[in-house]
Amino acid sequence: MTENEARDWIATHFGGVGMARMERFVDLVVAESEQQNLIARSTIAEIWARHVVDSAQLIPMADRAPGAWLDIGSGAGFPGLVVAALTDRTVTLAEPRKRRVAFLEAAADALGTSDRVSVFAGKAEALATAPVAVISARAVAPLDALFAAATDSASKETLWLLPKGQSARDEVAIAKRAWHGAFHVEQSLTNKESLIVVARGVARRCKS
Repeated sequence: MTENEARDWIATHFGGVGMARMERFVDLVVAESEQQNLIARSTIAEIWARHVVDSAQLIPMADRAPGAWLDIGSGAGFPGLVVAALTDRTVTLAEPRKRRVAFLEAAADALGTSDRVSVFAGKAEALATAPVAVISARAVAPLDALFAAATDSASKETLWLLPKGQSARDEVAIAKRAWHGAFHVEQSLTNKESLIVVARGVARRCKS
């Protein structure tokens, strides 16, 4: 996906308001990247495809899972702040690094989403929250570690949306040793080598 194609995708799916919010967010990320390593510098020239659409493509996948959204290891706000900016969902961003927490809070305010966005300054396993409808995590940890970290924030109805690279199917196979669930892998819109693990009904297997 080219940058022009990525911008067109956002405009088509989220209209002028969504496009304006993403333009503002891109400006914020690029500016802050001069101060801290929010995203790899090599990806700034491809930020719309590599980060914006790569995040926003999760939104239609969650259409049948309305409700609160938890994003683990939010970093620069991909996908959590993108979800908040392009939907009316309540979103929790779990991020342990202090400078990134400060950026996420400032960006949520700048995007007009601070009334629906909360930033938890810590790891997901320390978060005390009622089960959420959707959990996402982008390039944070292997699947089995993610499930273990956020199990207290999930129910059997929670939808997990976990962008991965080519290792996605191998990670699913490993995770199935310790976790039940309905798992499948979707192709990313942005890169033929990128995959998205979609899971529901995730629960730890009983030890025999």
